[in-house]
Amino acid sequence: MTTSRTIAGLLGPTLIAMGAAVLVNLDSLPAMVQQVAHDPALIYVSGILLFVAGLSIVRAHNIWSGGWPVLVTALGWLALLGGLLRMFFPTRLAGIAAQFAEGRGLLAGSAFILLLLGAFLSYEAYSRE
Repeated sequence: MTTSRTIAGLLGPTLIAMGAAVLVNLDSLPAMVQQVAHDPALIYVSGILLFVAGLSIVRAHNIWSGGWPVLVTALGWLALLGGLLRMFFPTRLAGIAAQFAEGRGLLAGSAFILLLLGAFLSYEAYSRE
């Protein structure tokens, strides 16, 4: 459980910061995504970073039973797979990102999901046992 709480203590605040940043920058985010969509090299490099983060989580925490720690493992695998997709298909993902950024409601909804996941993981990580 200590590893679960440690990783959740890193993921939770990170997801909260990401979700809050999306909401704060909701007006300018489509333009930023459009810029990134024209730079497949940036998508490739972010894929490497995401892959390493996901691989680190999966290597330290590949737990598929026991309640909320499964969420930590699932997020690790999602990061690992997301990183691989960005490395293998940066150009294709650039087009998908450009389409995704056009939907403001979708961006706001995604931000709220990040906030909820982050709040839950932070609670589990920093609350008393």
